[in-house]
Amino acid sequence: MKKILITGAFGQLGTSLCEVLSNESILATGRVIITTEKYRCIELDIANQKNVEDVFRDYKPDIIIHLAAMTDVDGCEKKPEIAFDVNVKGTENLLANFNGKFIYISTDYVFDGEKGPYFEDDKVNPISVYGKTKLYGENMVQQSDIDWVILRSNIIFSYNDRTKASFVNWVVDSLKKRQMITVVNDQWNNPTWTNDLAKVISIIIEKNVGGLYHYGGGDFLNRLEFAKMIASTFGLDGTLIKPITTPELNWFARRPLKSGLYTNKIELDLGIEALPIQKALDEMVSLL
Repeated sequence: MKKILITGAFGQLGTSLCEVLSNESILATGRVIITTEKYRCIELDIANQKNVEDVFRDYKPDIIIHLAAMTDVDGCEKKPEIAFDVNVKGTENLLANFNGKFIYISTDYVFDGEKGPYFEDDKVNPISVYGKTKLYGENMVQQSDIDWVILRSNIIFSYNDRTKASFVNWVVDSLKKRQMITVVNDQWNNPTWTNDLAKVISIIIEKNVGGLYHYGGGDFLNRLEFAKMIASTFGLDGTLIKPITTPELNWFARRPLKSGLYTNKIELDLGIEALPIQKALDEMVSLL
């Protein structure tokens, strides 16, 4: 059985991925770990080269699924040196000590959001430090001699107590308290359920494909529409959600506005179909 090491295993996507791959031989790693009897969990700081070398020497992985990243977009903009250490140096450390299959999870933030959705061969042009560091990581992966997959996704979502980064958690928890929230109506994507993305990653491993792929949900919509879909699915009051534009929020970092990812290539190569967003939400709620 292939030995799989997952970085960033305790975030939104990592949690789903560990569940999907729980029958495999996996090592779940992160800077802060949540122990379980289902699989082995250890601390790993990817920015620490010696830490990476020690873990690799002990575990000898055949496959790495690299999820770990500094994803706080404004945080990356304010502290670019930390973003570089984690997103670039961390990726470099993993590549330097490995010669198996490397699956790098990337983002639509490598594009400028001027004319999305995007295909794999569209021109990249990141407009934030976060996007630039993720693209830098992509380039290192592509220039390496190992068997690699770069999988770009966008707006990953789940309903999970483990992470504070969940858009769904924020919408649901706010509306349950009858709090009014504002959500941008000028950012377009095709949000991706973590369980669905985890299944796609498992198929990538199973079929042993390589190269650059895009994956996201089966519908393109703006964030306000997505929030209202969440409210409806959870039986909450969508009238508490009010529109706002991105410039009104005065965020520190720029965001791609018209983004999203076309999934034609991965659907064809893997024999899958992108999951419609409403179906993903319904399935997610059925598992609660």
